[in-house]
Amino acid sequence: MWSGDELDLDAYLARIGYDIGRDGELAPDVRTLTALHRAHVAAIPFENLDVALGRQVPLDLKSLQGKLVDRRRGGYCYEQNSLLAAALERIGFQVAGRGARNRSRGATLPPVTHAVLAVTIDGEQWLADAGFGWQGVLEPVPLRAGARVEQSGWTFGIGVEDEGIHVLRSLRPEGWTDLYAFSPQTLYPGDFTVMNHYSSSHPQSRFLGQVVAQRPGADVRRALVRETLSSVRADGSAEERIVDTADLAVTLEAEFGIELDSEERARLERLHAAGV
Repeated sequence: MWSGDELDLDAYLARIGYDIGRDGELAPDVRTLTALHRAHVAAIPFENLDVALGRQVPLDLKSLQGKLVDRRRGGYCYEQNSLLAAALERIGFQVAGRGARNRSRGATLPPVTHAVLAVTIDGEQWLADAGFGWQGVLEPVPLRAGARVEQSGWTFGIGVEDEGIHVLRSLRPEGWTDLYAFSPQTLYPGDFTVMNHYSSSHPQSRFLGQVVAQRPGADVRRALVRETLSSVRADGSAEERIVDTADLAVTLEAEFGIELDSEERARLERLHAAGV
């Protein structure tokens, strides 16, 4: 389903810094899922730079591996979770896609455009999501009502609403905040392709015309959206600074591990300077 048989697993493990001798043998169990998820999130940044540059965003495994693994770039949810799904499938996990509605922007009702994974282990489902940016989980979360997990000082929970809708929530100093909600309906790679088309090309997509790079670190979470670089810690403390055009490439590399070639740098700097 996720082309796991085509994945260069050794290259993927090297990209995320997973060493079998140090971190343990791979098996379709909770320990492996947790370790891989955490390593993936720490190593591969969330970013939309190809969309900002007006490029196509292919989701076939060869393209994903070439970009996120070989070129050591990042990607957004469809890319991140398609690659993670391929790795999990290759190891022997049962993986299904889900489509989520983002609730992190308040009372608006956006379309279902976020792609997540449901992984089944010994009859229990786990939410796996390496692609929600700086607000996302570090590790998988059990998909059961009332589940609450603490991950390096960040607390997440699962609620269940009418029609079996699951809600991922984050505990902030001011209380619980909904991040996104999704139904139990299974989605497939082709469904990710349809959602990806909207997010990468529709005029109302929030990914067009601006630079976005994010990383949900264990100690501090960072997000660059347009010219503003935001940092937040688990205690709620936060800071912001403006990134000017001259500092854009340096910031992307230093804060997110994203290295640009000369053409990408020039085009993104022009976009950044225009402030579209």
